[in-house]
Amino acid sequence: MKRNVIDIITLGCSKNLVDSERLMGMLEYVGFECTHDSEQPEGEIAIINTCGFIGDAKEESINTILEFVNRKNNGLLKKIYVMGCLSQRYKEELEKEIPEVDKFYGKFDVKTLVSDLCKSSIPSCDGCRHLTTPSHYAYIKIAEGCDRRCAYCAIPLITGRHISRPMDEILQEVKALVAKGVKEFQIIEQELTYYGVDIDGKQHIAELIDRMSDIGGVEWIRLHYAYPNNFPLDLLDVIREKPNVCKYLDIALQHISDRMLERMHRNVTKKDTLELIDEIRRRVPGIHLRTTLMVGFPGETDEDFEQLMEFVKTVRFERMGAFAYSEEEGTYSALHYADDIPEEIKQRRLDKLMAIQQRISAEIETEKVGKVLKVIIDRTEGAYYVGRTEFCSPEVDPEVLIPCEEKSLDVGCFYDVKITGSEEFDIYGTVV
Repeated sequence: MKRNVIDIITLGCSKNLVDSERLMGMLEYVGFECTHDSEQPEGEIAIINTCGFIGDAKEESINTILEFVNRKNNGLLKKIYVMGCLSQRYKEELEKEIPEVDKFYGKFDVKTLVSDLCKSSIPSCDGCRHLTTPSHYAYIKIAEGCDRRCAYCAIPLITGRHISRPMDEILQEVKALVAKGVKEFQIIEQELTYYGVDIDGKQHIAELIDRMSDIGGVEWIRLHYAYPNNFPLDLLDVIREKPNVCKYLDIALQHISDRMLERMHRNVTKKDTLELIDEIRRRVPGIHLRTTLMVGFPGETDEDFEQLMEFVKTVRFERMGAFAYSEEEGTYSALHYADDIPEEIKQRRLDKLMAIQQRISAEIETEKVGKVLKVIIDRTEGAYYVGRTEFCSPEVDPEVLIPCEEKSLDVGCFYDVKITGSEEFDIYGTVV
């Protein structure tokens, strides 16, 4: 057990990761040493940043807390603190059920946590951030909360109303990170097309990305978590016209059946969705769309699911994930619908949908063979350099494998790579 060392454990999404990075920056500013997701935690203090999105995530958070409680009981650390979405929503229940935790904090209590640890008020260090990602890319969170009221989603209950960060503040953060060597920026928020609406009633995401793309040293900008209803089409012009804005868009669609979309409170129709996809691909040729779909929502019939499968086959998303419905207490669907789809049917539908996408993904990656693509190198792994094209977000999308024996490459640098082969989720290449 090392004195003055704090082990930070982050669970859940990249938005949580940004919160942990800010926490680490503050803690280091006041004199602590921090580790992140260490395989062998050695600090006398552990801080667990939890996720409370769906059942599996909540279970993982609870199990992680209990794991560190066990470490504490065995004398391997002195203090445990818990923050994030789970404790934001279930603080009182957690305090009763897991009294071994020294204190629970909400998602927005980072400064309070740091003040408690250093036993005094902390100086202004809002700009402090300790990147846990490779030094060439970073996540930029542009807002908190969500004003959408999808029937199944607990996020608004946890994070509250949508609050956009001031544009100048975001741009200053990007400039500061560029000065530290960051080249690639993953733009994230719960619903990025809503950016700015809470400030003056207008969508400002296109303006933000346009101004960000003009910052010297910004090589790639990639957009995550758009919403199909009232999508700002001027954003597509920015993606098409700005060479450093990746031809990539993460837009969660959830379903295609009109009946399901209405029950989900998505405020969009099948016709709207198909027209939007066509418009995106028309305005930005070559764009790679990532979406997320849901199976097993209350009332989903075989016919609804057949529509969803046909939709995936027809649209051929370049990137797609899916998950089974998980009832979340307090949501509209939990209060008004019976969770009436058996778990085995949910899983069977999920497996069918992902099998379709697996074939599509393999075909799409095969089409890249023979092309020369710009690739950034993330790391070395075994006999390969591992990189990504502009069409690939870290951690979730296909990677480019380049044999190390060919030539020496630098992590964090860009290379023109000729694609020589492909598999279902990875492609192979050689530097030209």
